[in-house]
Amino acid sequence: MLSQFLQFMFSGVTVGATYALAALGFTLIYNASNVINFAQGEFIMLGGMLTVFFLKTGLPMPVALVLAVAIPAAVGILVEKLAIEPAKGAEVVGLIIITIGASLVLRGFVQIWLGKGVATFPAFSGDAPIAIGGAALAPQTLWVLGTTAAIVVALWLFFNRTLAGKAILATSFDPLAAQLVGINTQWVLLVSFALSAAIGAIGGILLTPITMTSYDVGIMLGLKGFVAAVVGGLGNGLGAVVGGLMVGIIEALSAGYISSAYKDAAPFLLIFVVLFFLPRGLFGAKATERV
Repeated sequence: MLSQFLQFMFSGVTVGATYALAALGFTLIYNASNVINFAQGEFIMLGGMLTVFFLKTGLPMPVALVLAVAIPAAVGILVEKLAIEPAKGAEVVGLIIITIGASLVLRGFVQIWLGKGVATFPAFSGDAPIAIGGAALAPQTLWVLGTTAAIVVALWLFFNRTLAGKAILATSFDPLAAQLVGINTQWVLLVSFALSAAIGAIGGILLTPITMTSYDVGIMLGLKGFVAAVVGGLGNGLGAVVGGLMVGIIEALSAGYISSAYKDAAPFLLIFVVLFFLPRGLFGAKATERV
């Protein structure tokens, strides 16, 4: 029983770390612009699909990985410039619809360009499992957890130790005041979209050797990342990480102990339960306390 529980936990933490990265993407953009970007899942999909594509063209793995992160970051900037910026001042619902439209465009483009097939590439450190307590831990899981932890630390340093990061934080607290002290809030939006897309792409790259990828995987990954962000407290970085891990673990436990048929329903049940008792999420104490 212990080994089975550990196996479910390993699986949950692995996929939960990816949800955490997706939730961080939602948090970055929400803090900078109050926009909920439902195209975030497509950036995750792009990371995996582009890596597969570039590896098939014969590019070395490091080059393929860099391009698979840089291109989604550029796409994120384009989404902001071509879709969000022209709609400045629109209602929140209108902006959400715009991001959903951007998601559909990206998904359709990848479907036409790269096809509908399922794809993957080899794990970074091989497939030989590591035995822990009778359960098998895939080496790729360590890459997922280690990279997620590194991104969280890097973001903390960026927001607390750099002028650019502090400019984004200032914009998240009060955009008008930030403009009055000379912060270019439009630049902040571009950086936020680029960072969000890059983080999502990294999540897709890390997860692809484990779960494979296709043009439509971003739908559920994005939705579960949104659930994680809301459960943790929309706009809170720590909440995004905790929420992502919670969603992944509960999803894995429900699939293992109840039925895999309910795997995708578990995160949405979690959001109802959490928001019933904590309407602002686990760490969403005040709107002005966004991080």
